Amino acid sequence: MSLKGKTAFITGASRGIGKAIALRLAKEGANIVIAAKSVEENPKLGGTIFSAAEEVKALGAGALAVQCDIRFEDQIQAAVEKAAEAFGGIDILVNNASAISLTPTEKTEAKRYDLMHGINVRGTFFVSRACIPYLRKGSNPHILNLSPPINMDQKWFANHLAYTMSKYNMSMIAWGLSAELKKDGIAANTLWPRTTIATAAVQNLLGGDMLMKMSRTPEILADAAYYILRRPSTQCTGNFFLDEQVLAEEGITDLSGYSVVPGAQLYTDLFL
Repeated sequence: MSLKGKTAFITGASRGIGKAIALRLAKEGANIVIAAKSVEENPKLGGTIFSAAEEVKALGAGALAVQCDIRFEDQIQAAVEKAAEAFGGIDILVNNASAISLTPTEKTEAKRYDLMHGINVRGTFFVSRACIPYLRKGSNPHILNLSPPINMDQKWFANHLAYTMSKYNMSMIAWGLSAELKKDGIAANTLWPRTTIATAAVQNLLGGDMLMKMSRTPEILADAAYYILRRPSTQCTGNFFLDEQVLAEEGITDLSGYSVVPGAQLYTDLFL
């Protein structure tokens, strides 16, 4: 199904994976709502809601930059209402905003725990809640959470319990909404990469330049998201998608163009 004229509300879209998805959907003619905190550029992270919106507009698509900290319900509600007013509704929600801290329990400070659960869990839940009335009226409505397939093997919990809990909760939200909203024709799915993705989180928190060179670009997730979001919402719901799987289903098996360094050995992402 065409995305032309549809409106996508994307959290954390000022940079990285969120921005890549925004630009991919913009190329297909979708209006993009950039909902994120960054109004001033952080040299280590790059990008603001305004710079991302300008890139969307440069592709000929409608763009709305909205400052929103999704830990706060009033900011969520205001951002969603602005989006619906600007474009006449919301058809797609991408819950991309996320916080990460790969620490064992004894080294996980309360503020880090609260940040991850405030953004990843509470934020995802309440952004979804705020968008549901508009999605219900939308065209081929989809919710897509950037979170992993749920695997209860203890090895995924042993080294970073707080982070795993928060990301699995994002997946549980999609899993639950897929059942709750099925009667409304609203799809809810998750998407996760097979390999590490070259983002500021990988550069600054996980593995620096070495891991960046063993990663793929955010565009692989952007393309996968596009193919999911154009599928019929009544038929495509309750899935824990991997990027490679989605592209293979579309007949795309040569993924070499997504590698940061052509031919480099790729590093399997967390949770896989």
